[in-house]
Amino acid sequence: MTDYEHKRQRMVERQIRKRGLRSHRVLAAMEKIPRHRFVPENSCDHAYEDSPLSIGRGQTISQPYMVALMTECAALEPEDRVLEVGTGSGYQTAILAELAREVYSIERIPELAEKAEGLLSRLGYENVSIRVGDGSEGWSEKAPFDAIIVAAGAPEIPDPLVEQLGAGGRLVIPIGSAHHQTLCTVKKERDEIRKEEGTGCVFVPLIGTFGWEEKPSGRHS
Repeated sequence: MTDYEHKRQRMVERQIRKRGLRSHRVLAAMEKIPRHRFVPENSCDHAYEDSPLSIGRGQTISQPYMVALMTECAALEPEDRVLEVGTGSGYQTAILAELAREVYSIERIPELAEKAEGLLSRLGYENVSIRVGDGSEGWSEKAPFDAIIVAAGAPEIPDPLVEQLGAGGRLVIPIGSAHHQTLCTVKKERDEIRKEEGTGCVFVPLIGTFGWEEKPSGRHS
């Protein structure tokens, strides 16, 4: 076992499983994906710590626990089609690609989108499509989605994302101010929309038509 593999197993056991997450599929994906490949080279030694890390351009890779929690809240099935808002380094994208049939990911920063797309391709993920755009508007051409995960904090739930959920779809999104949000899971059941509030968190802001107009200060947890 390599040092990174040992650190990854310890991350899953101490940071995720011991904090109550129980999805075997999520835990297996977290054990498999080499998180150190998704951070800058000078951060590799910190890749499996319980904290977010900078990936440049004012963005971060979320702490492992938050990635696992959001993924578990999305309750993915093998045949699901998933939309991710905020590709970032592509780490969460890789987790989703392990668990779902198709993953569509939107990143507003071209440099990050290109880098993530290249890395995911080298790692062999062929079920991922990435585009540059306004994630708050979703990806209507590919809708409906079984699940949507938003890796940025929004002032309110974007209407287009709810509209692009299929029947029984789940939307996982941080909602709140620029400095603190609550992780919410929105479920679309027939004509009813149910919202469940979870843990507090702090993410970078969701910039776009249905998010923040300008980038307020914040950090990605």
